Amino acid sequence: MPTTLTIGEFRSRISEALALVQKGESVIVTNGRNKRPVAIFAPPLVRRPRKLGRLAGKAHVTIEPNWEMTDEELCGS
Repeated sequence: MPTTLTIGEFRSRISEALALVQKGESVIVTNGRNKRPVAIFAPPLVRRPRKLGRLAGKAHVTIEPNWEMTDEELCGS
């Protein structure tokens, strides 16, 4: 569950808030009487490398250094 702090609380406890983010938690910063969220601090998304699928390691493409293609050929016109 994310931790919610007002702007003033966040300013005075920024190192504590960032420590929570480092641990994997989210911190929501709110503003005003209605405590409207103005920022969310969360750990970055970790993306795993994508696999090539069934053809991984089974196909090889070589492009010759003198290979040329016009814009019309590329666009199919």
